[in-house]
Amino acid sequence: MTTAVRLAGAEVRIGGRAILGPLDITIRRGERWAFLGPNGSGKTTALALMGARRHPSRGAVDILDERLGHTDVRRLRRRIGHVSHRVAEELGGDLTVLETVLTGRDGSLVRWGQSFEDAEREAATTLLREVGCDALADRRLATCSLGERQRVLLARALFGDHELLLFDEPAAGLDLPARESLLQAMGAVAPDRTTVVATHHLEELPSVTTHAALLRDGRAVATGAIAEVLTRDRLSACFGVDIDVMRHGGRWTARARS
Repeated sequence: MTTAVRLAGAEVRIGGRAILGPLDITIRRGERWAFLGPNGSGKTTALALMGARRHPSRGAVDILDERLGHTDVRRLRRRIGHVSHRVAEELGGDLTVLETVLTGRDGSLVRWGQSFEDAEREAATTLLREVGCDALADRRLATCSLGERQRVLLARALFGDHELLLFDEPAAGLDLPARESLLQAMGAVAPDRTTVVATHHLEELPSVTTHAALLRDGRAVATGAIAEVLTRDRLSACFGVDIDVMRHGGRWTARARS
């Protein structure tokens, strides 16, 4: 199995202070990872490295066989799909739902200068149907609920030749039905796609998650197969509180011990 992402001594520093790393993590193609940790642990910064949105201050970052600092990141970014509320904010609300999905082909945030074949529009409509949003195709993105927007962004991330999908707290702010609809759609992503989900909550992990990394203060507390990482002792050390962990039907839950 080939490597999708490799962080080798990767470190991000701001103002002389390390906010992430050094990290040594290898993600192989087809694996589905979760990055978990408290606020300020470095999850979003790690995804920024993996998404070619930030360069490391030290160390090496290889993404889809290309090394940051030695490749055209604009071209590399077209191979990576993103789902986060930040993407929705940057897209704005003027685009329709279908137009929003179409921007995913090139990873752009606007429709300027883009043209699409009928087959591409049909493919985008099919993706909207698969995430349960085909009835919203002609609506403005701004008129959609938060849960609908996140599913539309998932369809956007799936549209095009995206080998790596990054989800930064995709279920943040969603109610229970919206969260479950999103996770069901995320779980249906084709197995040849590599995915990374960053979240605070075990309940927001799709049942297909295979590996996990626990981050605290920018460092990895534990990495590896999910069942070996999401243990009571390791989660308690990561979050700084005694935690009970349960798993049922492939889904995880956690709560502080009373």
